[in-house]
Amino acid sequence: MDIEQANRWRNAWPSDTLRCVINLGNPLLAVAEGDSAKGVSVDMALAMASAVGAHAQLVVVDNAREAVQALEQGLADIGFLAVDPLRAQHIAFTPPYLLIEGCYLVRADSPIQTHAQVDQAGNRVVVGLGSAYDLYLSRALQHAPLVRAESSKAVVQTFLSGEHAVAAGVKHQLETDAQAHPGLRLLPGAFMQIQQAMATPKAKGEDAYQALCGFLAALKAKGFIRDAMQRHGVLGASLAP
Repeated sequence: MDIEQANRWRNAWPSDTLRCVINLGNPLLAVAEGDSAKGVSVDMALAMASAVGAHAQLVVVDNAREAVQALEQGLADIGFLAVDPLRAQHIAFTPPYLLIEGCYLVRADSPIQTHAQVDQAGNRVVVGLGSAYDLYLSRALQHAPLVRAESSKAVVQTFLSGEHAVAAGVKHQLETDAQAHPGLRLLPGAFMQIQQAMATPKAKGEDAYQALCGFLAALKAKGFIRDAMQRHGVLGASLAP
């Protein structure tokens, strides 16, 4: 990092404390560690706080819905979220740094074999409340009703507890749950591709947004995110171009 670039970032984020909301709803990016968290998102948050000369205050939440609320209500300065047009009304997103597949899970004996067969009136689709998958499927599905689990991590448990036809969520999480519960299978392919980005409230202004984009570009250029993925054993996601 050159000195001029570092000074620009510090001027855009002048506070002594950088409040970073960390979402535990996607274990690819962050998991609980005692009262705090660890993972790719945490490493990125700590790196940014260091770059702007601030103390990192981690605001750890259980799901994306709470992360969005923290940013919208001014309780956090930056976050790590999937890009979605509804969220973008009040939150500014950087270009993506990770791409994550959203997939469908069904019971092994289900007649559903393709994505096109999901959107039927009798098929109850379980999804994490307020997740990117919830927002997307709320727009995309015309006939199949959505059943909203408390979080993305609770999707398969909710799916198994009732007469539901499909579970929708992060491919890696669904694969892991399918291994723990025999008699489940993933439909081939992905119904959507999540673009994971850094985010900040639009109320922070253009300078803060541009600084955030510049910081992310610097992390990507030096391989920081790739190295963090390897360090935390992240599978089921790919680096964005």
